[in-house]
Amino acid sequence: MLPTKEAYEVLFPDYPDVVTVKQMCEMLGGISMKTGYRLLHSGEVKSFNIGRSIRIPKISLIDYLAVAEKYTK
Repeated sequence: MLPTKEAYEVLFPDYPDVVTVKQMCEMLGGISMKTGYRLLHSGEVKSFNIGRSIRIPKISLIDYLAVAEKYTK
């Protein structure tokens, strides 16, 4: 996996710095919303709330992918 700064510049350039759950699911290869919420509620992907809306920093997804890649090797 690329170092975080390089990964941030290269991965997901078409998405904003903070994404919705729907966008996160798209970014992770089209996973279901149910799986997306499971990742958020388990803490595997870090997020925060704004009112009743969940927002996910793009860097949290990059970190999640780096950890997932480590365990799949």
